[in-house]
Amino acid sequence: MSSDKFMVHLAPKDGLNPVFSRGQHNMKLTSFAVLKLARGQSYKSETGANEVALVLLGGKCSAKGTGFEFPEVGGRKNVFDGKPHAVYLPRNTSYEISAITDVEIAVNIAPASRDTARPTLILPEMTRSFSLGRENFTRLATVILDETFDSEHFYIGEGMIPSGNWSGYPPHRHDFDAPPDEIDMEETYFYLFNPPQGFGIQKIYTPDGRVDETYTVKNYDTVAIAEGFHPLCGAPGYSMYYLWTMCGQNNRGLISAMDPEHKWVVGK
Repeated sequence: MSSDKFMVHLAPKDGLNPVFSRGQHNMKLTSFAVLKLARGQSYKSETGANEVALVLLGGKCSAKGTGFEFPEVGGRKNVFDGKPHAVYLPRNTSYEISAITDVEIAVNIAPASRDTARPTLILPEMTRSFSLGRENFTRLATVILDETFDSEHFYIGEGMIPSGNWSGYPPHRHDFDAPPDEIDMEETYFYLFNPPQGFGIQKIYTPDGRVDETYTVKNYDTVAIAEGFHPLCGAPGYSMYYLWTMCGQNNRGLISAMDPEHKWVVGK
């Protein structure tokens, strides 16, 4: 694993693959990891003083622990093969994940100062999908866990960008609590491509130029976005997937502010 200023490259091995921890890359609320298990393998942990959201990237597993048991979670072969299953776990919860098939799971972790929802299995039919943008910045979003769910910090979903398209465009940010125009949430982007040798471009910048980063993102790369506008695009010929995990200290929601220089593109 190697790291740039806000990007981490990962070649996942069996077991838990930490990507970054709270406090790194200016992230105040988020830790992120990828759990990779071969069929028959198990992983045990506990949430401690955190809430945890497990998003099944591909494969099937069982999940059990303090006060819950989900015998079968997942089913899609990979992120390009259907909608996600996810498991939400509150603080002070022991859990065990057992791989029914080879499985990969995105592990999202945020601090919890209170008791939140009980352990919950989020099924594909409990998610909602919709198209965003137009022309060559059309993309599909699937919301897994939103502000109506009793989480302290999480707002989680998936983005699917068709060949050669842009996403997060016009460039948007969510850096300041100023509802209804903008709310403050840091965000994690985790990328996968089909075919897997694909790539995309991720930009992060602030209006004052204090942050101005441009990355080539590839399979299993992660970008930590503590602040700034953050548009991205995928290379032609490849489907580009990204898991987006937003964490808000005070508010959660799909509320962001567009870069005024580029807002004209959508006629607002």
